[in-house]
Amino acid sequence: MGEATSLIHPENYWVLWAILIGWAAVAIILEQKYSWASKLSGAIIALAGAMLLSNTGVIPLESPVYDTVWTYVVPLAIPLLLFQSNIVKVWQESKRLLLIFLISTVGTISGTIAAFFILREFIPQLNYIGAMLSASYTGGGVNFAAMATRFDVPQDTVSATVVADNLLMVLYFFVLITIPALNFFRSKFGTPHMDELEKNGGSDNQASEYWKGKEISLQDIAKAIGTAFVIVAVSFSLAGFFSNLIPENSNVLLSILRGIIGDDYLMLTTLTLLSVAMFPKYFESISGSQEFGTFFIYIFFVVIGVPASIPMILQNAPLILVFAAIIVFINMVISFGFGRLFKFNLEEIILASNANIGGPTTAAAMAISRGWTKLVGPILIIGTLGYIIGNYIGTSLGLWFTSLM
Repeated sequence: MGEATSLIHPENYWVLWAILIGWAAVAIILEQKYSWASKLSGAIIALAGAMLLSNTGVIPLESPVYDTVWTYVVPLAIPLLLFQSNIVKVWQESKRLLLIFLISTVGTISGTIAAFFILREFIPQLNYIGAMLSASYTGGGVNFAAMATRFDVPQDTVSATVVADNLLMVLYFFVLITIPALNFFRSKFGTPHMDELEKNGGSDNQASEYWKGKEISLQDIAKAIGTAFVIVAVSFSLAGFFSNLIPENSNVLLSILRGIIGDDYLMLTTLTLLSVAMFPKYFESISGSQEFGTFFIYIFFVVIGVPASIPMILQNAPLILVFAAIIVFINMVISFGFGRLFKFNLEEIILASNANIGGPTTAAAMAISRGWTKLVGPILIIGTLGYIIGNYIGTSLGLWFTSLM
């Protein structure tokens, strides 16, 4: 996948870590120092820089360093960001987000069916590609991998589709994070979270205002990082136990139960929220957890920009990119169309569509980067449910498409 031709070798770990963490730091500094960067957002700066470095051959498209971010950095970020979450408020917000998330899922299904019938004469093995992308665009990359295994998809097809999927996700992320700054959308939808930020901010640079300095002690650092590690370890161990306890090929009810209590991120989110509800004084006493969690998320932003290889798409899979683009476009049209019809807030629609296309981690990261902190917990919970329904959608469409080929 191009590692050999990159300036920095995939196993040059220290240099790659320096680039990932250094560029995340640059994105945050620019966002807080300059109003143009604040409007653009640090998330976009982090993504764009990573895309530039990977597409010009400076850094490799794949490396164990990137895998470490997905495996360790992102799970640690989630509890850190939820330490200040009130479970009652999270539940109140989740009900609305669940409905718009399901509407957005209908957009993914509709888009996949439309794209299949438009392009099935032009793309080989489109039944498998449709299964993988419909599952991925319901819950994220976890579903993509599950469908690749379920249908025993040839590796070259998987590789080409992965590149198209990554590039489309990053491009759509750019679109979604730009929408809140456009007056057209703000005039058509309610924006209570943005309005509250602007009302309380009193500054042209919302990021700088929101993240202004606070007192953080060594004890705060110890409690934040130590507690996050313990919660992740317990959550993943419990999820692994239940996942092994319930056979993979069980009946529908057991499969759903396995998907809920055996999912790492759903268990992590649930256990964190329960811990905060049971020991509110302890978690309220921790300063700096949001700052740590947000910095970890910015490292994640850099990593998700890396695999978006434009040369590889043009060389290997231009039509797969078109197929993916049709799905994403119809998802967006249905999400925003029905979102307006049913009077959902702009922030809710953006995050629901993001959770479909990119998964709960990218949606939570977007909520954090825009300062919509009340929606971080809810979108993590709702987005993680996409892991469960995504596999059923991908399997159903894959089997149907195979019967039509």
